[in-house]
Amino acid sequence: MIGAGRAIARSLSMATTILVTLVACNTGSEVARDTEDDTPSPGTDAAARYRGVVLQSGPRPDFTLSDVDGKAFSFREETEGQLALLFFGYTNCPDICPVHMAGIASVLRDLPWEVGDRIRVVFVSTDPERDTPERMREWLSGFDARFIGLRGDMEAVNRIQAELALPPAVRLAVPSEEAEGGSYEVGHAAQVLVFGAGGLRLAYPFGTRQADWKHDLPLLVSELQASPESPAGAGASSARSGSD
Repeated sequence: MIGAGRAIARSLSMATTILVTLVACNTGSEVARDTEDDTPSPGTDAAARYRGVVLQSGPRPDFTLSDVDGKAFSFREETEGQLALLFFGYTNCPDICPVHMAGIASVLRDLPWEVGDRIRVVFVSTDPERDTPERMREWLSGFDARFIGLRGDMEAVNRIQAELALPPAVRLAVPSEEAEGGSYEVGHAAQVLVFGAGGLRLAYPFGTRQADWKHDLPLLVSELQASPESPAGAGASSARSGSD
């Protein structure tokens, strides 16, 4: 349920249409809960290969932003040969963002090393004014020190989201009785985008269960390893982390 925050539903059309929620994160939102039940989430096809929503295939987005160390990070180049998870959010988000990050981090800890080593989680800030490099490093490391934090001006970030058919991030005023020091919320797309082998693209909306990640991530990595485009030894490539 949505309390004081706001949710804007938009359709994401990339040949396959999925529901994209533009959320203003709020503490009244319903949180996804983990379960060991391996059955698909309600509304999914039990015969489907993936638990995520398959989008129209295409090349990985080609953009460059700054990481938490101030170094240029080229998404396409740095995630080549890897399974890339891309999410746009902000560190002051009280639920949507931390729930996604915590769920993915928990699943990664349980995966075999050779699987987890082929996965890159990239978090792009939609609130660069408050998400300083130091703040992003500390926040992401609280989930997994391997998570990669990227920053850029909002014009650049929204341009990247537009290229991915995502709605732009928007700043939303907090009701005066709740505001503290000019605080505000940020409305942003609530799904994690995943880029796999052969131009495969999937979307995982807020509410995706850990059981769904546990099902899909090893499958997607195995397909990546079997892909002719996967470079030998890609898993040993140097990954940037928020703790470097």
